[in-house]
Amino acid sequence: MKRFTPPCVLALDQGTTSSRAIVFDAHGTVVCLAQREFAQHFPRPGWVEHDAGDIWTTQLAVARACLDQLRTLKRGAGVSVGDVKALGITNQRETTVLWERSTGRPVAPAIVWQDRRTAARCEALRQAGKADLIQRKTGLVLDAYFSATKLEWMLEQVPGARARAEAGELAFGTIDGWLIWNLTRGRVHATDASNAARTLLMNIRTLGWDDELLRLFHIPRAVLPRIVPSSGTLGETDPEWLGRVIPISGVAGDQQAATFGQACFAPGMAKNTYGTGCFMLMNTGTEMVASRNRLLTTVGWQGPASVGRKRTAYCLEGSVFMAGATVQWLRDGLQIIRSAAEIEPLAASVADTGDVFLVPAFTGLGAPDWDARARGVLIGLTRGTTRAHIARAVLEAIALQSADVFAAMGRDAGMALTELRVDGGASRNNLLMQLQADLLGVPVVRPCVTETTALGAAYLAGLATGVWSGGAEIAAQWRVDRRFEPRLSEPVRRARLARWRAAVERSRAWTLS
Repeated sequence: MKRFTPPCVLALDQGTTSSRAIVFDAHGTVVCLAQREFAQHFPRPGWVEHDAGDIWTTQLAVARACLDQLRTLKRGAGVSVGDVKALGITNQRETTVLWERSTGRPVAPAIVWQDRRTAARCEALRQAGKADLIQRKTGLVLDAYFSATKLEWMLEQVPGARARAEAGELAFGTIDGWLIWNLTRGRVHATDASNAARTLLMNIRTLGWDDELLRLFHIPRAVLPRIVPSSGTLGETDPEWLGRVIPISGVAGDQQAATFGQACFAPGMAKNTYGTGCFMLMNTGTEMVASRNRLLTTVGWQGPASVGRKRTAYCLEGSVFMAGATVQWLRDGLQIIRSAAEIEPLAASVADTGDVFLVPAFTGLGAPDWDARARGVLIGLTRGTTRAHIARAVLEAIALQSADVFAAMGRDAGMALTELRVDGGASRNNLLMQLQADLLGVPVVRPCVTETTALGAAYLAGLATGVWSGGAEIAAQWRVDRRFEPRLSEPVRRARLARWRAAVERSRAWTLS
């Protein structure tokens, strides 16, 4: 029987396609896990919505299921429900929820980070010369990806929403704020600095809501949550939900949480998470590095003081919109595979893609291209192309998009990055990780615990409640599972990247609006 070490932390990992809950012990080991998918809604081309009620009910269900698993552990396991000392939250970022303060009911479907309905509004702001102002204040590019134009759209399109928001009757939140509100039964309306940094409304220097940006996007201050540190107790769960009161002590957007969970505490350390999208972050320490290559400057986390000299860590980030979602499309849209697990052996059954490239710009292109009008391209097809070639092209597309971001990050940092730490569900795909190392030209390192998004939230919560003493203890728990060394020669690698960029150019500016 496996034995665990108390105390424990419960992490809620609310993702784009599923809600998960994981209990970690004092060594950062997974004790138990529960997961539940929820529906995706695509009401119009380029629109992506969630039912915020589904997000809450599935997240609560998996949290309860996880604690039920903990109750059924045998005595020799060493831990029990009473050993859960704190709760941490990590979440899909930028997804926007607007709800009634009096009832907690959403007034409209949640607009997901992938949604492109406000691309025209962003273009109008760009034409009005506002992009530089926004980037200077927020560290972000002006894009429909972020929350501000989504919230503005809701306030304008939902009947009566703007007047009610100005009167203080409505509350806005990204998914962390929505979960906090529900877990505390409306007693706490808050978000942490890492999530607030993704709204286009927070000044990245002052770490507060910016009045000039609020006026620009027509957002009333009354609708906004309080900004709190990423590590620190902000409230308690209502005892009805989980059977007891648990302090909510850690909150971070999923990619910042994964960076923390990968123990990327020193400047220059980078990780890539392979989830619905791919998100590469590099710690730049206490300094904000302005990108010259269309990456994002963002808050990594605020607090705790035990990790770094100051309370706020900053990161450079590159966002790839379609990674695991591309595999999902292969399964559900083309029905080439029946499960995500089938893609690796199918792709491995051919030596290469046969010069087939997939550019998965289904919702536009993220970093470093940032083209909202791009759309997906499958190019290089011949009569000899099989479903195996297409499957391999899907895996290569994930790795190639990440290679673009990696190169841009190195240019911004002014140094050659020497390795990449990886996590997320698709990091368990050995073929994908080898392709990634080949296309980067540096080693790819996978840790023993790949649940680093949830682990980062657990660490932030545990640091605030004394489960862990500081960054040194956390870094000592990080262990290598496998190291993938690059195998391609440099000329072959460069030729492959050039061919990829040619395919990307064919995807650009496809839609008319």
